[in-house]
Amino acid sequence: MNIAVNTRFLLSNKLEGIGWFTYETLKRITRAHPEHQFHFLFDRPYHNEFIFSGNITPHILPPPARHPLLWYWWFEQSVPRVLKKIKADLFLSTDGFLSLSAPMKQLLVVHDLAYLHYPAHINKSALLYYRFFTPKYIRKAARIATVSEFSKVDICKSIAYPEDKIDVIYNGAHEFFQPLSGQEKDKIRARYTKGAPYFIYAGAIQPRKNITTLFKAYDRLKSEQEVPHKLVIAGRFAWKSEHIKKCYDALKHKDEIIFTGHLGRTELTRIVGAAYAMMYISLFEGFGIPILEAAQCGVPSITSNVSSMPEVCGDSGILISDPENIQEVYEAMIRIITDKDLYQTLCARSTIQASRFSWDKTAQGLWNSIQQTI
Repeated sequence: MNIAVNTRFLLSNKLEGIGWFTYETLKRITRAHPEHQFHFLFDRPYHNEFIFSGNITPHILPPPARHPLLWYWWFEQSVPRVLKKIKADLFLSTDGFLSLSAPMKQLLVVHDLAYLHYPAHINKSALLYYRFFTPKYIRKAARIATVSEFSKVDICKSIAYPEDKIDVIYNGAHEFFQPLSGQEKDKIRARYTKGAPYFIYAGAIQPRKNITTLFKAYDRLKSEQEVPHKLVIAGRFAWKSEHIKKCYDALKHKDEIIFTGHLGRTELTRIVGAAYAMMYISLFEGFGIPILEAAQCGVPSITSNVSSMPEVCGDSGILISDPENIQEVYEAMIRIITDKDLYQTLCARSTIQASRFSWDKTAQGLWNSIQQTI
């Protein structure tokens, strides 16, 4: 079987949510199924680290698809030409886009429909594209995989896609995310926070992640409570982040916040593992991998009780009913610092919750979806 895969998010040293999903699942699937041929479709020069096995043929399809006009050209011109040339039996696309003009069966991975719920957080040109094409992509797909029960229900309700053609395959976290020893934690804290305990946010810095509420709640914590905890922000500034920077500039205790920028996986596992708690009060998620990564390290989360995040967190963290409520976030931070019994309970529950997820399970789930699509 010839399986073509959209791999345009496999970017060396720049992997984020969709990129990690693609990397972790395809690495396992291609190695587990040498009897099939896989064609990886890149939109720019690729790194050999992504050619996981001998049954992969890479293709570079110009132009680099990083703008709505180029998205359309890439999926409707470049991709169909290659699919026809290689006589693909299936096109697997892991980023929510597919080819409307390609005739073969297509398996679409839809991570979320955030553009429907928080349109103001998306650039106008991208939003127009999503609104017009996402429903078409979903209805064109022979089958859909998504990463949470919440997203499955959202797709069914919003786009009216048949429920029996949607497979829920949860994300995983890399096995590098493991509990650290006390000595290892001390080393990381010495490097980043001069030995102080810290809350951490890990991910891109953009409006939907609700960073301004986190800043304000933390600033209040430092103003009203004598606690040593700092706040570490591990991620890059992404789209529409100007007001986040302005919010930061207005904080009284901004010197207590450390920005690391985008981190490689090894360093990210260490800085998450040494954290006191993960702060992930996003407004909307299709999954929420940082919650799981923290749990796998035995680090509890303060996260939002909305969309998919309760599925990922389970009983291993504190859930915020209104993630934009500064008071509620502030009180949760005080509680997780002062209630030591609760904190130890949440740490123990975190590793139990994490054991329910793995990239092996994700890859097997995606392979099952491939088999049901053909």
